[in-house]
Amino acid sequence: MSPPGRPKGEFLSAQREGSPICPPGRPKGEFLSAQREGSPLSATKNLLVELQVEELPPKALKKLGEAFAAEITAGLRASGLLDEHSVATPFATPRRLAVHVTAVAAATPPESRREKLVPASVGLTPAGQKTPALQKKLDALGAGGTDAAALERASDGKQDMLYLAFTAPPRPLAGELQAALDRMLARLPIPKVMSYPLADGWSTVHFVRPAHSLVALHGAEVVPVHALGLQAGRHTVGHRFEAAASPLSIRDADSYAQQLATEGAVIAGFAARRAEIVRQLQAAAASAGLEPIEDDALLDEVTALVERPNVLACRFEPEFLGVPQECLILTMKANQKYFPLLDAAGRLTNRFLVVSNICPADPGAVIEGNERVVRPRLADAKFFFDQDRKVTLDSRVDGLRSVVYHARLGSQLERVERLTGIAVAIGHLLGADVTHVERAARLAKADLRTLMVGEFPELQGIMGTYYARHDGEAADVANAIEEHYRPRFAGDTLPASQVGLCVALADKIETLAGLFGIGERPTGEKDPFALRRHALGVLRMLIEARLPLALDRLLAAGVAAFGSVRGFADPRAELQAFVLDRLRGLLRDDGYSANEVEAVLAPGPQRLDDVPRRLAAVRAFAQLPEAGSLAAANKRIGNILKKSEGAAAAVDAALLFEPAEQALAAALAAVRPQAEARFAAGDYTGLLSALAPLKQPVDRFFDDVMVNVEDAAIRANRLALLAQLRGQMNRVADLSLLAAG
Repeated sequence: MSPPGRPKGEFLSAQREGSPICPPGRPKGEFLSAQREGSPLSATKNLLVELQVEELPPKALKKLGEAFAAEITAGLRASGLLDEHSVATPFATPRRLAVHVTAVAAATPPESRREKLVPASVGLTPAGQKTPALQKKLDALGAGGTDAAALERASDGKQDMLYLAFTAPPRPLAGELQAALDRMLARLPIPKVMSYPLADGWSTVHFVRPAHSLVALHGAEVVPVHALGLQAGRHTVGHRFEAAASPLSIRDADSYAQQLATEGAVIAGFAARRAEIVRQLQAAAASAGLEPIEDDALLDEVTALVERPNVLACRFEPEFLGVPQECLILTMKANQKYFPLLDAAGRLTNRFLVVSNICPADPGAVIEGNERVVRPRLADAKFFFDQDRKVTLDSRVDGLRSVVYHARLGSQLERVERLTGIAVAIGHLLGADVTHVERAARLAKADLRTLMVGEFPELQGIMGTYYARHDGEAADVANAIEEHYRPRFAGDTLPASQVGLCVALADKIETLAGLFGIGERPTGEKDPFALRRHALGVLRMLIEARLPLALDRLLAAGVAAFGSVRGFADPRAELQAFVLDRLRGLLRDDGYSANEVEAVLAPGPQRLDDVPRRLAAVRAFAQLPEAGSLAAANKRIGNILKKSEGAAAAVDAALLFEPAEQALAAALAAVRPQAEARFAAGDYTGLLSALAPLKQPVDRFFDDVMVNVEDAAIRANRLALLAQLRGQMNRVADLSLLAAG
């Protein structure tokens, strides 16, 4: 929300910057138990702080700009120089980090303080005079002339202490801003620190890049602070080539962004500059009837490379379009930071957009230069593609012997052999074309030996599919080479073919089983082999593709493939717990409660494709009027069975003497056929709904029947009845976990 009087609607306005930073409130429990005086803050003005540096690392610029602003603002707020309406606006360009903060006081307000001094027995003589120890303490606080009678004497719970009550004088902005600057420099998230000498030739400082000037303005007044060997002033620099004036003298804090825009040819705000790039990209693409590639990371990086964006349209020779568009797009984005243009069908065209940092009257030379630069990159891609197709994928498989997968798990060829065995086992379970599954698994990693993937590792799988098609492999075999890496990330599509699903599952199961088997497990936030992502991929395929595969059989197939690996320990129990733990998180993210999830997973289901239906059934059951009573009874039955021994193998009707137990046995017998039929049909919701008539006989049983009677035969028979009841109730989920409390 913009403060009163803040300019609106101007693209280059100093204050039009994304979301303002709202620092946290002032820390509590400050030293000396500071309490605010009733007097208001001193008159406030807006503050600007800018550090002008050499070109900053583009991938870190956005984060650096946000942290620069946040740390300085937090320091000022902790000092009490800001009020609740103060707003910080960050600025960040390739050559500067800055922040504009509204309503900054010139000094802190006076504070009433109560300082704990020394024990009274130490600070006062028997005659009540100050001892040297007390005098030293008072001198350190600047209150050496305070009379002993002016001190407060009170117990701290252990002994009598002396206290000094006084009003601390205001602290000027300069000192507090200096402390905030020092804090910022110590905490800034610098990816790699540089060391460089100052102008004196002796001193060395450490920062992300050499700094050249520091601006600190409170209104129009310079705040006398320093940083990195620089004294604050009001001068900065504009655009390296197009500034109207250099150096640029900033009149006051509020004119900073506007002066940089009009006199310095710089859009200071990261968000504003990014928005301008997006606007120009969309306009340039629309004029050609095309669409630019959407890539937020590329947009952020390009925004961090320019201070005055100017989007220009360029072309390359149509002959390069014979290369797979993924290769051309990647080389243009990764190497040149260009924005390829697509037609309405999503196909790559021979046109692309460049974000230039200069705005010449005639952009022809800039366009020609970029077209000339991209040509050899595209020619390299074409050369790699042409050379790779001269050798079949199948002939490359043996070369994987020289590619190390893991020091303890062998080469990529050994991995492919394990992968193939697991994929074939899965193919048999799913009734897939095992010949195609085996072929796809054998070729899945072969493109790691190609020139194109060697240059662009991001294209593994994608290039394998292109080369397999060129070699004449079956369509599902070729597609499975790319599909077996899916899902690569949250929300990614699953393999579209059955062959692809078999190989993708095998790839992830092989990775999980192998690395768990040699002790390479995720710890805390560290997961260098992305095992959590692999487990989530397995879960998504099993559940979303509704694959009728038992988790324990999958893991058994994975573990069996490592029989010849030295030092491999069977990790199935731990791995199953790991996968189910990931499933808990996945289901909680989908909106299911912890009780619902645990009710379904506690019995340890192996067919995970059934889990969504079981959850839906549990949620529907919980809405029934009888649900609470049945869940509580289920929990009670579980506790009884845990504490009792000797339940009969079957219920003997001749031993059912009480009317309540006879009624329960009859109700259970009446429900069983319908429940069995619905369970067989996979109608879990219907099965749990069929349990509703059991509420009254169950309640009556517990009201009228004692289970643990002295007669062993009757007791065993009643326990058997309860065990049958609980088994029938818990076929879908452990309903006891839905009980309140």
